[in-house]
Amino acid sequence: MTSRIPGADEFTSRPMPREELLRQISPALPLHQAGDAEVDALTYEVVRHRLWAITQEMGETLRRMSGSHVVTESNDFNFSICDELGEQVQVGTYNIGLIGSMDLAITWTLRHRSDNPGIAEGDMFLCNDPWIGGGLHQNDAAILAPIFHEGKLFGWTTAIAHQVDLGGPRPGSFSPSAQDVFGEAVPTPPMKVVRGGVLQRDVADAWVRRSRLPHLVGLDLRAKIAANKNAAEQILRLIAKYGADTVKSVMRRMMDDAERRLRAKLETLPDGTWSAVGYQEQSQTGDRGLHAIKVAMTKEAGTLVFDFRGTAGQTGIINCPYPGLRAGIVFTMLPLLAGDIPWAAGGLMRCFEIITDEDTITNASFPAAVGKGPFGPAWGSGNLVAEVLAKMLDAEPDHRTDVQSICNGTTDLCVVSGVDTRGGASKGFVSPVFDVMAGGYGAQVYHDGVDTGGRLIIPSARAPDVEMTEYLYPLVALWRREETDSGGPGRRRGGMSGSVCYVQHPDQQGTMSLVVSGTGKVANQNVGLAGGYPGNSQLDLVVRGVNQPQLAQASVIPGDLEELGGEIEVLPCEGESHLGPGDALYLHWQAGGGYGDPLLRSPESVRDDVRQVRVTADAAEDVYGVVLREDGEVDGAATEERRAQLRRRRASGAGLAGQVRLVPTGEPDLTGLRRLDDNLAVRDAPDGGTVVCVHCGTVIGPLAGGVFVASLARRDAPPTEAGPHIWHDPQEYVDAEVVFRQLFCPGCLTAVHSRIVPVDHPLPADEYRSWA
Repeated sequence: MTSRIPGADEFTSRPMPREELLRQISPALPLHQAGDAEVDALTYEVVRHRLWAITQEMGETLRRMSGSHVVTESNDFNFSICDELGEQVQVGTYNIGLIGSMDLAITWTLRHRSDNPGIAEGDMFLCNDPWIGGGLHQNDAAILAPIFHEGKLFGWTTAIAHQVDLGGPRPGSFSPSAQDVFGEAVPTPPMKVVRGGVLQRDVADAWVRRSRLPHLVGLDLRAKIAANKNAAEQILRLIAKYGADTVKSVMRRMMDDAERRLRAKLETLPDGTWSAVGYQEQSQTGDRGLHAIKVAMTKEAGTLVFDFRGTAGQTGIINCPYPGLRAGIVFTMLPLLAGDIPWAAGGLMRCFEIITDEDTITNASFPAAVGKGPFGPAWGSGNLVAEVLAKMLDAEPDHRTDVQSICNGTTDLCVVSGVDTRGGASKGFVSPVFDVMAGGYGAQVYHDGVDTGGRLIIPSARAPDVEMTEYLYPLVALWRREETDSGGPGRRRGGMSGSVCYVQHPDQQGTMSLVVSGTGKVANQNVGLAGGYPGNSQLDLVVRGVNQPQLAQASVIPGDLEELGGEIEVLPCEGESHLGPGDALYLHWQAGGGYGDPLLRSPESVRDDVRQVRVTADAAEDVYGVVLREDGEVDGAATEERRAQLRRRRASGAGLAGQVRLVPTGEPDLTGLRRLDDNLAVRDAPDGGTVVCVHCGTVIGPLAGGVFVASLARRDAPPTEAGPHIWHDPQEYVDAEVVFRQLFCPGCLTAVHSRIVPVDHPLPADEYRSWA
């Protein structure tokens, strides 16, 4: 008998053809591979809906058993039911990113565990290895549970949740100064934690021993085991009623139907290639760089190909392995392209392919630090995928209702930890601030974005009850509220985000530790579309020396930062700090991007925004060009003049002062033109056609190769030109010069492209280069 120590490259997972996978599974593991039984329509729907219900019941089981507010309050978990080879038949509506690579983890387990230690009835496997796919970073821990029927492997269920702490040098297991994965929590490849239905105490003890909060991690471990066990019992009852071949046939058909419906939708969209570039800020503590992610999406017939070549090399902690990149695509595609298709993710994933370089921040090689993988490059990749999908959908009139600007483009991670001394007791605590779940949604072609609606990638996301946070941890909230002006300006406004301000509980003694990580503080992740402006800059502060508003004797609670007093410390994108008894912690997370030029928003809508405290009167005038009278109504003449003035300022900033005669906007004849988005249309011709402004009829230039982009007026301005919601000093975070770059129709100066970018950001000609 020989033993072998696998190399690092073997702890990786990639999709592979079914036939190849079958060759790598031990012949000692019998598989149930039938699934060609004839199933009538009624039986199909009954079984399909039952599988969906079982998935949702898994969520209720975990929530009832878990003691972690990550699960009970914020729904940062998910589940799936899979076939015998791991293809996902049904997934939950919780954190979609967490199931974006679960099939890869099952594939790896089949390849590497079917022979030794074996996969048998009653077994379950524990995994938190981002290279294998059981979670996108080490804090995501999954339980993979095989289901056997009559001695054959029939399928799998999975349960995964974010764990508050799994060890490593910093509380919360997030280390912004890590040099590699050995400076973070340890990744664990699939290991058998349940054998023959019995929890393996040695494995469970080793698992919780790594954590600063072993009781919570132990509860979550048992809750995920229970969720899988309950699901398996329900599926076996379903099999007993309808037969194994019938249930497997329904599972196969669910995935085939999802694939067929998504490919049919893609067939109705134009072929072409759309590109986008985004940035991650500060790769680790002390870094002041911007690190690019690039994607070119090619759509041909019913298939999408996502090409990430050219993305920055792996560096610092802002890396994700291949499963994280794949998850970023999945958690964007499911809500944006498959919102009207049942989420049989195994079928939906067949519709796209990925091309990527090795050793990059979106395809990092071991032993790169990957703690920020999910809410760094994975989410950043998802934002870019959302952008190129929106451009594709915008070009087809029947799909413009599905277009959405980028929602809150990342999370705002802040982990507060210390010793809770309330009531004379002393117990350690670790608490990520999950109020940031209440992000703003991106604007759509026909609707404003949803204010503090949650997260696109977590359809069932919730911000925790503030009172529950105050009960669990020695913190007191001065406020949690929506932030005026935070939504990205546009013809349709992006949904607002919010802010929260915490101070220590009056009975708390000592200083708390803070670990922070947040992207989108300079180069906004929550970009607008079709000239729409980005949502707010993410901002984290500690205010030192506040006037003790948390004390019971206080008669007035401050309502904003100015009223707090004290000295402001701007927290970095990646770093650590502390919160003392006289300090306040302020977090302002991201809103949604706008859609279309804000100068085209109806004055009445802007008036209503001001009345509802969504937009300030100053921003109404300076950004939207809407002037309100003292009675709050629109001053029509003043508004018309103000908007003309702002267009002239655009011309001046683009170096066209005195050269441009503003062409009146209106409704030019678009007969025979093919619309590209809110502002541009193309007059088709054998040579590729000519781009025309839909607002004034100005002929801009040839579409082929994106040549017309060079004819657009261009203006680079300070970032604050995008509005009061943008941070005024990029040099606080990065060394690069950052500008608010806009491209305009040269006739009417309508914004067709608005972005906060480093000054060397490429012009968007490539975004139109391959349009069909």
